[in-house]
Amino acid sequence: MKIDFSKYKKILSDWKAQKDFSKMDIKTFSKMSKTAGVLLLLILLYSLYQIYIPVNYASEETINYVIEKGSSNNTIANDLKDKGIIKNAFFFRMYTFLSFNHKGLMAGKYTISPKMSIYKIVKKMTTGDTIRDRFVIYEGMTAAEIGQYFESREVCTPEEFAQIMHSDYSKFFPFLADKPADATLEGYLFPDTYEVSTDQTCEQMIDAMLINFGNKLTPELQEKIKAQDKTIFEVITMASLLEKEVKTLEDKKIVAGILHNRLEMGMPLQLDSTVNYITGKNDPGVLIKDTQIDSPYNTYKYKGLPIGPISNPGMDSITAALEPTETDYLYYLSDGKTYYAKTLKEHAANRAKYLD
Repeated sequence: MKIDFSKYKKILSDWKAQKDFSKMDIKTFSKMSKTAGVLLLLILLYSLYQIYIPVNYASEETINYVIEKGSSNNTIANDLKDKGIIKNAFFFRMYTFLSFNHKGLMAGKYTISPKMSIYKIVKKMTTGDTIRDRFVIYEGMTAAEIGQYFESREVCTPEEFAQIMHSDYSKFFPFLADKPADATLEGYLFPDTYEVSTDQTCEQMIDAMLINFGNKLTPELQEKIKAQDKTIFEVITMASLLEKEVKTLEDKKIVAGILHNRLEMGMPLQLDSTVNYITGKNDPGVLIKDTQIDSPYNTYKYKGLPIGPISNPGMDSITAALEPTETDYLYYLSDGKTYYAKTLKEHAANRAKYLD
């Protein structure tokens, strides 16, 4: 779109030559005013054309464009012009300035195309509509498994992940206040699907999971924990056991009742899941020699809860830890379905019937 100013040259020349506008006759003034109005309208239309009409509506081309942190508006405008995404760098700069977005273009990787107008490109870049990666953290995953997963997705190495897991986040997340200083963030990495920009760091991923945990642990839940005279750390530790032991909410609540019974009676919990956490295995039945491993996580060797969480539990497990079913059962086993027993003799019979 080009504007032809040639027919206005004489009028403009006469206007410029006019020295005393007070002596201008009404006809000339009216003519000049109309010319100025037409010029302003043409400039406006041309600006709208540049801002709202793309280079090529029919283009199938797309590119991944990265805005680095600290990139200037001028640099971005020139880059887009050089890549053939926009027609004119000046109008990109002008629009971002007039729309107060010249300092609001967010760093990240964007998919853009010549069929997008300046208006749409700026909107995408100011709302942070970047290319997203999806990360799925499953209920019951351990920190070690998450670290390996992040390595496979090229976020960070397991060693870098482990180092961050030992960092003190309690000043940023109050729910960590009762966590022992030497405990890691195991248990607090809330399992969920996370859609994040492609340049996310390990620290940012952990931040996202902790923020999600904080949102799930509502004030009502925290009041319930306080009313039961428990710490968040204790509840999450219990929930992490339930997450590994059984699958359904109903079973989790019953097993929570069983574990509470054992704790009150001074019985060892004797959970295979705690031994697997130590060995890194995933055996449904652990070796006798492994039950003798000297570790504060070993509930065969030491009574009470393990020293900390053994997985990252979901909401059902947290709920079950706070709402255990009152029961006379002391034993259970599972082959996909869970079978309960009140006595060791009944438990042995269940084992012979369903597992042996």
